[in-house]
Amino acid sequence: MTRLTIKVPETEKELEDWQQVHNTVIPTHHLSLDDVRDRVARHHILVAYLDDAAIGSTTVRPPTEDSPAATVIARVLPEHRRQGFGTELYERAMARARELEPQEIETVVLSSNEDGLRFAGKHGFVEFDRYTLPGEAVPWVDLRLARVSRTG
Repeated sequence: MTRLTIKVPETEKELEDWQQVHNTVIPTHHLSLDDVRDRVARHHILVAYLDDAAIGSTTVRPPTEDSPAATVIARVLPEHRRQGFGTELYERAMARARELEPQEIETVVLSSNEDGLRFAGKHGFVEFDRYTLPGEAVPWVDLRLARVSRTG
């Protein structure tokens, strides 16, 4: 039985919780609440709670005409890692991504997030690009799942 409550953020508080997790895990790319509202409209996002505390979040970017890949991102606050929460969030996000029937599945991790890079590698993702966004100093790493499986 899961210890997490995982939900689509709908209330202002839930949007703020998703934002807080994102901005903590990705300190170089802070999002405003308007940015979060935009993501809710375009992507599939979830926020995870342990008791009443937000401890993680996910984003699934659907494939588009420009990119046939779905992008799966799972974030867990550092103090809650290595307890299985990342795997639970990742598996839920992957199930959603597979429903979208992408040609490929990718993820993106800030290069300074060694835990995130290790997690992605453990789950079969392989680096294919590294870049620094304008105005930022820390590179991003794009990774692709070695093989998309329709069944998991």
